[in-house]
Amino acid sequence: MFSPPNPRYEGRPFLRLLEFYVLWAIGELSGKQALFLEEITPKLRSTYHREGDWQSIIVAEMEFPPHPPAKIREFWVRNLEIARVAGVHLSPQQFAELFVDENFV
Repeated sequence: MFSPPNPRYEGRPFLRLLEFYVLWAIGELSGKQALFLEEITPKLRSTYHREGDWQSIIVAEMEFPPHPPAKIREFWVRNLEIARVAGVHLSPQQFAELFVDENFV
């Protein structure tokens, strides 16, 4: 089944990569997503003139400080608790989008 492209990413493909990075950092990257990222890693290396895995390329492009996954996980745990107290469900994808929007857009 074909699903239409998400307008969120139109003209901003790196935005989705950042969300994948956040999902990976919190342990919520699906197997399908991981496989996709492994498959596009050679293209990422070529596009960004970087070596390494897809995570290393994103870290280098964003000039992240040391240990970004640990910091992202801290925010994830904190936001899960805030959502729980508020009685709402926070999906990993929702968190990834919110985190990217608040920190990188």
